[in-house]
Amino acid sequence: MALDASNGFVGASTVADLADGALPIFDVERVQLQFSIAADFVAAQVANNVLILALSNGRILRIDLNRPEDIDDIDLPKKPSEVGVIRRMFLDPTASHLIVCTALGENYYLHSQSRQPRPLARLRGVAIESISWNPALPTASTREILIGASDGNVYEGYIETSTEFYRKEDKYLKLLQKLPDGPITGLWADALPGRADMRRVIISTQNRLFHWVGKVGRGHDGSASIYSKLFEAEQPIIHELPRTSATAASALAISPDPPDVSKFKEDNPPERAFAWLSSHGVYHGKLLIDPATSNLGTKVFADSKLVPRSQLATPEAAAAGRRQASTEYIDAIALTQWHVVCLVGGRIVAANQLTGATVYDQVILDHGLKAIGLCVDIQKNTFWLFTSSEIFEIVVRDEDRDIWKIMLKLQKFDQALQHAHTPAQRDAIAIASGDHLVGKGLYSEAAGVYGKSSKPFEEVALCFIDNNQPDALRKYLLTKLSTFKKSSAMQRIMIASWLVEIFMAKLNSLDDTIITGAELSETLNPTQTKEQLDTVRSEYHEFINKHKSDLDRKTVYDVISSHGREEELLFYANAVNDYNFVLSYWVQRERWSEALNVLKRQTDADVFYRYSSVLMTHAAAELIDILMRQNNLKPRNLIPALLEYERNFKGALAQNQAIRYLQYVVNQLGSADSAVHNTLVSMYAAHPSRDESALLAYLESQGDEPRFDPDFALRLCIQHHRVLSCAHIYTSMGQYVQAVDLALAHGEVGLASIIANRPMSNPPLRKKLWLAVARKVISQSNGIKTAIEFLRSCDLLKIEDLIPFFPDFVVIDDFKEEICAALEDYSRNIDGLRREMDESSQTAANIKVDIAALEHRYAIVEPGEKCYSCGLPLLSRQFFVFPCQHAFHSDCLGRRVLEQAGPVKAKRIRECQVQVSKGLVSGARREAMVAELDSLVASACILCSDYAIRRINEPFVKEDEDKSEWAL
Repeated sequence: MALDASNGFVGASTVADLADGALPIFDVERVQLQFSIAADFVAAQVANNVLILALSNGRILRIDLNRPEDIDDIDLPKKPSEVGVIRRMFLDPTASHLIVCTALGENYYLHSQSRQPRPLARLRGVAIESISWNPALPTASTREILIGASDGNVYEGYIETSTEFYRKEDKYLKLLQKLPDGPITGLWADALPGRADMRRVIISTQNRLFHWVGKVGRGHDGSASIYSKLFEAEQPIIHELPRTSATAASALAISPDPPDVSKFKEDNPPERAFAWLSSHGVYHGKLLIDPATSNLGTKVFADSKLVPRSQLATPEAAAAGRRQASTEYIDAIALTQWHVVCLVGGRIVAANQLTGATVYDQVILDHGLKAIGLCVDIQKNTFWLFTSSEIFEIVVRDEDRDIWKIMLKLQKFDQALQHAHTPAQRDAIAIASGDHLVGKGLYSEAAGVYGKSSKPFEEVALCFIDNNQPDALRKYLLTKLSTFKKSSAMQRIMIASWLVEIFMAKLNSLDDTIITGAELSETLNPTQTKEQLDTVRSEYHEFINKHKSDLDRKTVYDVISSHGREEELLFYANAVNDYNFVLSYWVQRERWSEALNVLKRQTDADVFYRYSSVLMTHAAAELIDILMRQNNLKPRNLIPALLEYERNFKGALAQNQAIRYLQYVVNQLGSADSAVHNTLVSMYAAHPSRDESALLAYLESQGDEPRFDPDFALRLCIQHHRVLSCAHIYTSMGQYVQAVDLALAHGEVGLASIIANRPMSNPPLRKKLWLAVARKVISQSNGIKTAIEFLRSCDLLKIEDLIPFFPDFVVIDDFKEEICAALEDYSRNIDGLRREMDESSQTAANIKVDIAALEHRYAIVEPGEKCYSCGLPLLSRQFFVFPCQHAFHSDCLGRRVLEQAGPVKAKRIRECQVQVSKGLVSGARREAMVAELDSLVASACILCSDYAIRRINEPFVKEDEDKSEWAL
């Protein structure tokens, strides 16, 4: 099959839509058949894109609409003359199960996987009018289904396909209910969500509509009936119509699955609608699912409404009068998501379910042509009209395009918003919803709606201001602020600043109410007012955190300060990381603990530098604790604050927080900054305590390469009379004489002695230092005995060194032993010197003998001996012979020496050679230069002296030599 768009029908009611460029909601398209048949259609069904056609000759055509070229041609087991023509067909929504009913009461079952219909023995003679398939939609078998007959009986059956001849397809058939109203024109059963054992059953007859809700039994693969329990235990809710016509058509229609059915969960199925066709018209409503009790039908029928048959009459009949219009019955109905589609004679009429207004009315069938069915594909949401020779598809396009307008007129704003597709539609809904809420006095609810609409800002703001609704205004501004883009910086800043003012006014109002103990309104007591205060403050905090980038700092500070809201002011400053403001705020109020709490959370070093001076003065210990936890500070920048603290500090050295911090920087952080070390030295030296242990320990820890300035430290120590420290600094600078003099000047003989012993590598200096100490000791001692004891403590001084320091009149008996010992030492030294002189004389005599022997030394040169450099006879020209017996021509030797000599020596050799060869010098000067040249050239043999050692890296064979001579 294929769709022939040229054969479509457009209703007159949609001309306006077409004029606006929009396609009509409904259209009817004739399907062009791609096959020829020799019989008329007598019945048709569509489900899951599968079309079933029954022909008057008893054949059944099964066509897959996805592949219309594939057609299954199926015959009934018996000829039409034996069972009658096919009267009805029932196809389940999955297109898996087909039940065929003939005019003579024969019923057949055909599964989608089979081509052979099987007779239903238990249903023989039952004139089936309607079937309700199992809500679970099984495909292997029908499971439990409800069957309505023309005699008013309602059966429960279970049908499955079987290949065994003796086994019946219908496992069981049980009569559930007998209604005296005539044929069962419609059946529907569904499961209520969340209750697997609860079912709803709807049954329609010619003049009554029944609604059951109740529990069903547990069946086990068709072993027993499940609906018997429901029909036995529950009574139906009945909707009855008076004075119905027996000739009018009656049917029950259920809306198909929505297009987005996949979005729905199993426990939240899509909402369906029902429509009951009777002689009065179309009675329709929602299939509600709550409450899941037997009274659910009462609520369903109460919310349902009737579309009168006269409303669907042709314009001509309506114009002729109500009597003529009432004679035109509706032949069939179908439900879409939002409309009721009716077949009235040869016309297709569509009416909106919400308003009852006709949106489509078009003549489709020629005069005298009668339709055989109006079918709905529940799963695929398609709609079909069949005649005896033609097939039409009712096409639905954008069915919910105007639903939002209808919902808006009905003031169902939430539902209207759900069905709005464009921003303009949503905006119109928001404006109308806000106006409606304002009219009802619901300003707070209206504020949230207005904030998302395009209604003029000043109009909405003035509305809330004129009606004294600051809370609604605050909510509106918050909502409006969230709708502006980041690029709308000016609008965002203005609204955000206004909101700050509104928040402050609201908080002040609530505070005043709490303080005075009065009630804010008739509905809020003071306790509730405090809760509201907390709520508003939380909203303010949330607003600041979210929109701090939209606020101007100076404006916000001015606004909040004008209201005296300290907590809110500090919260904003913290939110925008303006810690300078927070710290200055607390410092100005001398709230040191609060300032330190803020400082603990900082990482910006400049903040510490800026506030360290004032905080060191008032909370030194706590500040130092914070500073010691920071690793990004430059201690040099904190020195002014430390010095200011030191200037006013009067406590013990161990309690000095500035020294504590500097010690941490020096010892723990390993700072090499001389400014830090000099500051620490100055604090140690300037402290009024006379104890130098701390300063001396620091100086000693610095070692031989101190980080402080020794001259600066020395001046400070001298200024504050730190003798031990001065002596240490002098010693570290190598100024031992000054160190000893300083110690002796302050009477520190012991210290001077220690210093005098330190230059161990310089005995003369050490002796000089000890002599200075000895002079001081002898000058201070009252007797010779003290000087003698001091002499024994030093290994450098002798008694004769100390004698000049004694007074002119001293009794020699007091140090006779020391003088004797000194004389004995002199005697031993004289003997040693005599022996050394004798040895030296003997050595000199031996050297003279060796020199005399050198004058007679000679070397024998054989007549055929060659030069070790060029290989030519040695006696051919001037030559040199070395003690190692190597001999060279003088020019060959000079050339080799020039190659290996250093640049200075080579330069001098060339100068001498030029002056001698060119005769630039003469006489004694020439002889001296020749001697110098000989000494330079012939100072050592080039083959076995240092020259040879330096040539160790040279190859044996040079690049310009013939390598064949080395071949083996």
